Amino acid sequence: MGLRGILMLAGACAGGAGVSQFPEFSQQYLQRLAGQVDALQLVVENFDASAARNGLTREAALGQMTGTAFLADRQTDLRGDFARYDRLGSDLALLRAATPLERLAMPHRLADTATFQATWADYRPALPVTSDGVIAAGVGAALGWAAVAALLALLAWPFRRLRGA
Repeated sequence: MGLRGILMLAGACAGGAGVSQFPEFSQQYLQRLAGQVDALQLVVENFDASAARNGLTREAALGQMTGTAFLADRQTDLRGDFARYDRLGSDLALLRAATPLERLAMPHRLADTATFQATWADYRPALPVTSDGVIAAGVGAALGWAAVAALLALLAWPFRRLRGA
């Protein structure tokens, strides 16, 4: 096996090892995301209940939060919480409906920075023993092999042109 083969095998191993971790990482992200959505749901429900007790819609209640810098800041914070609740709730529903392998095509749904960072901080790689982990390892190995092959072909391209000239 030449240097090219060794590099491609190394790429396949690295890709397989890396991508094999995605199903478990996405599961842990999903669990944290659900906790975030649950916490935000309490904020939303409590605010909406307070507004309803006073005969107001959410928007009308937010509109009354004026007059001081604190109330204006609180209004901005709550609007951010409501938007985040909607965004994370949508991501959670889509991730819950997807299988671990389908989540491979949905990395953009693991986009909440705080949740991602917290998941990453606690995540510890492990040997993938589920069928999803093994399949993901195969996908990663193929991608790693292909990436190294493409990189080597790109690096060799100028030299092929020189040889042909």
